[in-house]
Amino acid sequence: MNRRQFCFAASAALTTTLFPVGTVYAQTYLSADQARQLIWGDVAMTPQLVKLDKAQMKAIQKSSDTRVRHDEINAWRTPDGGWFILDQVIGKHENIDIAVGLEQDGTVRGIEILVYRETYGDQVRNPKWRAQFHGKDHSEILRLDEQIRNISGATLSCRHITDGINRLTHTWDHVLQYL
Repeated sequence: MNRRQFCFAASAALTTTLFPVGTVYAQTYLSADQARQLIWGDVAMTPQLVKLDKAQMKAIQKSSDTRVRHDEINAWRTPDGGWFILDQVIGKHENIDIAVGLEQDGTVRGIEILVYRETYGDQVRNPKWRAQFHGKDHSEILRLDEQIRNISGATLSCRHITDGINRLTHTWDHVLQYL
């Protein structure tokens, strides 16, 4: 090995030691179609892209006490006014893709975790934990450790999913019910 090869090999080894490559973790549990089937069964749905204006975003943020990060909602509507919504919330560091079903009166019909990208905390997939949201609506702001139980080790995921449900039920109250 000549001097140039030795210097290159040494610098490569030193670089990987000083700057290790992080492991990326993502688990896909359901597709959007599978989640829709679980929440709504064979109910026919029409895709509907909902664009929020600044006033709507501000009203939703104020009433739900949750920041509205995007002005577009990826949703499908049932013939009787129910909704199937694909959304993202932040876990601890990474996004969690969720699907939420809202009845025609704005109550939560179901929630499914589609993609979970964190290395731990995926206990939020537990059906018993997710069932706490069924029947909840915009009439109250859901709080972790009050109406919704926390899961030790998944606190931020629990908090942010709860915030996401608050945001979506208040979005129904301000926008979706009028469409």
